[in-house]
Amino acid sequence: MDQMLIDLQTQVAFQEDLLQALNKVVAEQQQSIDALRREVDYLKDQLQVLPELIQASQQAEKPPHY
Repeated sequence: MDQMLIDLQTQVAFQEDLLQALNKVVAEQQQSIDALRREVDYLKDQLQVLPELIQASQQAEKPPHY
């Protein structure tokens, strides 16, 4: 009976360690996801401004014969 209790306590200890490790991985993944979302939002903003920049650039660079 004592050995069964020791075995159960050992299993619980390993499960707690595993749970902490998995929690750490999930937290790191969430940080990565958040960073990627910020980057995608930034790139979306840049893409919205791009046509205006292209148009302004084309207007500024007139060929010499104009």
